[in-house]
Amino acid sequence: MRYTKVLFGVALFFAGLTCGGYLFAQSVPRSFLALRDCADRCYKPNELAGLVASAAILRAPYTIPQVVLESDTCIAMRHPKPEARVHYVLLPKHDTRNITTVTEEDAPFVMGCFALARELVARDKMQSWRLLTNGPALQDVAYLHFHLVGR
Repeated sequence: MRYTKVLFGVALFFAGLTCGGYLFAQSVPRSFLALRDCADRCYKPNELAGLVASAAILRAPYTIPQVVLESDTCIAMRHPKPEARVHYVLLPKHDTRNITTVTEEDAPFVMGCFALARELVARDKMQSWRLLTNGPALQDVAYLHFHLVGR
């Protein structure tokens, strides 16, 4: 009986390791958790949120709530705490931490978000709107995203 429990525990551990490897394989590498004196090596809450967002967007986009429009390169969702009558968050389907880390590989995904923003502006007949992104110190989630805010 004890042997069975140990075997089950080991199998569960490796299943978790495999699932984690799959979920986070396409994520941008982030610092490892340190046990002592981590200084800049530990995850900050927004970095942990970015890692989880990355896994959801890249591997399980169907888990994202309030999606209003989606393309091959970007997802648009309603903001959970809107600042205005119309407030969408656009998430590229490629893990990028912020605008300063965008590479040529990220360009189609960023441009895809701009195209999705254009569709939303036309669809909602917005005349007055802003499209913005926050710098690293202002991000609640360390994952490149755009806010489309309109009246």
